[in-house]
Amino acid sequence: MAASIPNLSERALESVFHPQTHLAQVHDTGLMMIDRAEGIYCYDNKGKQYIEGVAALWCTALGYGNEELAQTAYDQMKKLSFSSTFGGKSHESQVLLAEKLKQMLPIEDAHVFFGNSGSDANDTQVKLAWYYNNVTERPNKKKIIGRIKGYHGITLAAGSLTGTPAHHAGFDLPISNGRFLHTDTPHHYRLAEPGESESDYASRLAGNLEALILKEGPETIAAFIAEPIMGAGGVILPPETYFEKVQAVLKKYDVSFIDDEVICGFGRTGNAFGADTYNLSPDSISLAKALTSAYQPLSAVAVKNEVYEACVDASPEMGPFAHGYTYSGHPVACAVALKTLEIYERDNIFGHAAEMSDKFQKRLHALGDHPLVGEARGIGMIGAVELVSDKATKSMFPTLGKAGMQVAKACHENGLIVRNIGDTIGFCPPLIITSAQIDEMFDKFDKAMVSVLDWATREGLVNV
Repeated sequence: MAASIPNLSERALESVFHPQTHLAQVHDTGLMMIDRAEGIYCYDNKGKQYIEGVAALWCTALGYGNEELAQTAYDQMKKLSFSSTFGGKSHESQVLLAEKLKQMLPIEDAHVFFGNSGSDANDTQVKLAWYYNNVTERPNKKKIIGRIKGYHGITLAAGSLTGTPAHHAGFDLPISNGRFLHTDTPHHYRLAEPGESESDYASRLAGNLEALILKEGPETIAAFIAEPIMGAGGVILPPETYFEKVQAVLKKYDVSFIDDEVICGFGRTGNAFGADTYNLSPDSISLAKALTSAYQPLSAVAVKNEVYEACVDASPEMGPFAHGYTYSGHPVACAVALKTLEIYERDNIFGHAAEMSDKFQKRLHALGDHPLVGEARGIGMIGAVELVSDKATKSMFPTLGKAGMQVAKACHENGLIVRNIGDTIGFCPPLIITSAQIDEMFDKFDKAMVSVLDWATREGLVNV
């Protein structure tokens, strides 16, 4: 349909306030107008094909055009297009989805709260932490520790948990009430001391976390939130023993562990959840994105039974639990999520992804030999390359993000969509990708890097 509408890009700029976009730049360059998609490929309104190398926004695990999911949405819309879940109401698809998640998640006897996005899931996590500590008579235990470069969303509370400066600048974030703290980025390649092993680096970061807790007062710290792998902060993998040591600190000081699985959940790391990959024992979990393979907006927060029971016990005095969203537990979204989980299990999608990860990681890490690549890193079906101007010194480019934009542009020219995060390039293809398609994706990236190296050499930006 879009291909038949003239001047669509120009019209979009006249009418749409685009999210997470350099607004002045797109008025000069125009917009990429995506018209349709199928499998791992999408097509612009001029008919050009692209491999979706980052699953849109780390979310289209089953790719595009899945007829089962479309039919499920249609059938549920006919049966029950919407029903509020406020005031003691529920419905079948919400119940069945919650039961299925309870079976899958590494939290025993969990209760599941539904929302619409990863951002609102982490807002819910903040409000639950505050509410729980209020009703359990610990009113001072309200501070939550995130990490520099961690990403947990962009709403007020979630944006305050987020530790990326670009998402704070101009928005008066983090909220300046003293309840949002940040500790170190666990990036060994970039931030370890010379000669410091991953284990020693992890010990130092755990020590810094403990020092922060002691400085603030353990009785004031409600929770620590972390992604198993930092996604939008640059696809940063935890160093060896990091989570083991961090969890020991949290347990020592009675600090809850919020596991943000919005990107890592549902097969991305080679296991069902990042918690499985890194042996995490969280107190609560945030889910979204691949929960529905992005066919419907839906998020979920899973909490331990003791948190739910504390809220139940408080209700005679507190009254209704006055938190929730209009579309919490939306019947269509829940039905699509349930079908998504069925497909993951029936078609062994997680197993397929784990099998494909060997090829994916081999091609990814081969990029480490490129003159512009300082580090190639990844696990499962997620990874990144970090661009540098000098491999020996790990020197960054003088203008942060310029090289990354050149790579993204060159990839587009070669029919590949990647995620440029400053001068880090992220890969996160749909989990249904085949071995041949992995080669196709990285072959396109190799071609793009040839032109980017030529550009960097002409500009005198690289020491080869």
